[in-house]
Amino acid sequence: MKDNKIKRVAIIGGGAAGFFAALHLAELDPKCEVNIFEKSTQLLSKVKVSGGGRCNVTHACFDTRALVQFYPRGQKQLAGPFKRFSPIDTIEWFKERGVALKTEADGRMFPTTDSSQTIINCFLDEAKNLGVRIHTQKALVSFLADGSKWSLEFSDSTSGIFDALLIASGSSELIWNQLKLFGIKIDETAPSLFTFNIKDMNLQELSGTSIEHTALKIQGTKLKGEGPLLITHWGMSGPAILKLSAWGALDLKALNYNFTLSISFLPEENDQTLLDQLKSIRAKESRKQVNSFSPFDVLSKRLWNYILGKADITQQLNWADISNKELQRLMEELIHASYKVSGKSTFKDEFVTCGGISLDEINFKTYEALRFPGLFFAGEVVNVDAITGGFNFQHAWTSGWLAAEGIFNWKIG
Repeated sequence: MKDNKIKRVAIIGGGAAGFFAALHLAELDPKCEVNIFEKSTQLLSKVKVSGGGRCNVTHACFDTRALVQFYPRGQKQLAGPFKRFSPIDTIEWFKERGVALKTEADGRMFPTTDSSQTIINCFLDEAKNLGVRIHTQKALVSFLADGSKWSLEFSDSTSGIFDALLIASGSSELIWNQLKLFGIKIDETAPSLFTFNIKDMNLQELSGTSIEHTALKIQGTKLKGEGPLLITHWGMSGPAILKLSAWGALDLKALNYNFTLSISFLPEENDQTLLDQLKSIRAKESRKQVNSFSPFDVLSKRLWNYILGKADITQQLNWADISNKELQRLMEELIHASYKVSGKSTFKDEFVTCGGISLDEINFKTYEALRFPGLFFAGEVVNVDAITGGFNFQHAWTSGWLAAEGIFNWKIG
């Protein structure tokens, strides 16, 4: 009888998705030769820098319908995969290997050691114990379908024949261009999860100031969001900005990252109620200097004085001396402030790219290419991305796990 089980598998990419797939496949089939090919000398590089070096493994969101809402691209397609391998399964997978996770107030989950090296060591130890073959400095140069197998050529002039090929290369123009040669559709790519550059020397002096709740809009578009905001030495960051950059990745690219950002520092207020409140404060606190008395606890004194400056209000004035026109300008700066954005900055080293392999090309039960048997995908190489909080890693684990299952169950010929 013909043995049509897969014997040799090539996994392109030594990142989160590639490693997770390799470990699961080697566990499913100890006889299978599982190979990871990484183009650089660094394995699991994004795992290392994630969460400021702590590794934001996943998010404590256990309702699939709620979980998919954190993905600007892939919401519809991910419902099924997340039911098969969810954050609960991620937690259990690491627990079984001696890695305990903890949940922080915002739902992000980290190893209790607060060190990404814990995750890296877990993966490397598992790979060693399972016999996964790891090859570094082996960039994939080209690949061809060779009958029911895959012929691969690498940058060091070596080559190999494999029964199945899993692409988990992350954001790679080289890989995407090669896939285009097969006729596989690659959706437009753009950076996601970036901060906004704002050239304002006075704002830069507020670097490190955070505001717990803001509402944001991109003028001239339908893009809007809310959440915590952080002022930095180059502009604005924080969860609200990063979330907006993810949802607006393609739109902001089309604007060449030059646009006007509107901010409400008091999103619960509307124009009239806030104006009435300011007039009431003027009457009640008439003898106090406007710069020494901020009526809004959510705004730091430095931020309050900056807003006064933007409203062109002399800070040494008493509240009684502020005109109605000045109150109107103050109201505008508090809930309709405009900032000219001119460029972006990558969020630390945790860059994410939207775009990639079109979701129409993939069977999301197995992460196999619909038109090319034996070709599988996992991770960021496909057009799935999420906001910060552990969601991108969760897709890496889920897609890697399902791709391994697909390869294991796939029969040659």
